[in-house]
Amino acid sequence: MVRTVDPEKRAAKRRAILDAAAGCFARDGFEKTSTADICRAAGISSGSLFHYFPSKRAVFVGIFEADTADNEELLATAVDMADPWEGVLAVVERMTVAIVLPGVVRLILEAAAQAARDPEFNELIRSNDDRMRVGLADLIERGARTGRFSPMLSPVDAGNWVVALVDALLSRASLDPDLDVEHEQAVLRQLLTRILGPSE
Repeated sequence: MVRTVDPEKRAAKRRAILDAAAGCFARDGFEKTSTADICRAAGISSGSLFHYFPSKRAVFVGIFEADTADNEELLATAVDMADPWEGVLAVVERMTVAIVLPGVVRLILEAAAQAARDPEFNELIRSNDDRMRVGLADLIERGARTGRFSPMLSPVDAGNWVVALVDALLSRASLDPDLDVEHEQAVLRQLLTRILGPSE
């Protein structure tokens, strides 16, 4: 009798491994994290780990491939919103809420370091960034076309600057552990209002 694999259970197990590994990479960095560390954190054997991922690098890459899928879902949801301004705010909130999650900023910094020495991984990170900027530009263009926005920049430039402002906030959070995130998020919203000029 052939044993069938439940796709949902497999996907859930894979995601659980990635979540556990993300904590390891955030705490110890890519180089110092071992597959044994990941197995202990995920509560699995090495055989189980290699059933899902052929190497430690594959696990690390998998974390950001999952991020790609999450971003695609986020942008699709934002595009379906009747109000483009609410769509932009939903994207920005999702991007910035990660700042307060344990280890997220450290994981982002580790990804930047890994991208500097791994061209293939760098391309994945760049692709994620490009898709986010294009998705935001599309939202802003729709808002401008319908009169919801009076942007001070072109939709492409405005989308680029929205991502740049979020990146700046992430950078500040990495340097200042006492950063008042709620205050900075409020400031970011004020800046977005200036850039996009949403109508009342």
